Amino acid sequence: MKTVLITGASKGIGAATAKVFWDHGWHVGLMARDAAALHAFAQGRAATVLPGDVTQPDDVARVFTDFIADVGHLNCVFNNAGMFGPSGTIDTLDFDDFVQVMDVNVKGMFLVAQAAFRVMRGQTPQGGRIINNGSLSAQTPIHGSVCYTTSKHAISGMTKALSLDGRPFDIACGQIDIGHARTDMVVDLQQRRADRGEDPLPTMDVQAAANAVVHMAELPLEANVLQMTIMANGMPFVGRG
Repeated sequence: MKTVLITGASKGIGAATAKVFWDHGWHVGLMARDAAALHAFAQGRAATVLPGDVTQPDDVARVFTDFIADVGHLNCVFNNAGMFGPSGTIDTLDFDDFVQVMDVNVKGMFLVAQAAFRVMRGQTPQGGRIINNGSLSAQTPIHGSVCYTTSKHAISGMTKALSLDGRPFDIACGQIDIGHARTDMVVDLQQRRADRGEDPLPTMDVQAAANAVVHMAELPLEANVLQMTIMANGMPFVGRG
């Protein structure tokens, strides 16, 4: 039985990815803060419900302990939980908003990756895969995204460091940078553009992103996608003039 733990699993890319993992026969650990939503989502599925907050070290430690107690081993973690935060130029933002984004997107991902690495290094057979959810903003920002962009550039560095440090223990780490899959967060971003009188950006079905994550997860550990970019066709991500 292959096992995966997904953070931010109650909605959006996390929930869509969980469904694809189930279709492929995986047992899925579902971590998010909303316990009721997780229980409703998991009903009738091969799932372990793991309520918790990724920014809280005790929650993260408990979630991994409970998951291993239930399934015995860990093949993969999809380090997905994140938030966009407020839009605006840096001079208009509150420092507390920056701290909140960094807490979720960097501290939370660090804690989850740390716990996953510890389990994968210590289990028999040793190894596993960590997939970090980056963003196109990990490569190129959009206007008014200084908090989010800063956090996602940090994740790119984390991914490379974990990929290097994991080699002796058969731990592979990669990152998926997703551009405008139709989730609640993207709907909100589109509304912000509309409020500024800007045209909407192209989007894609979240299923495409979920399929890509599962493709990465199902590679043999001798292979690794260090960084994958999947985005809505037609996005103005490359090009000039």
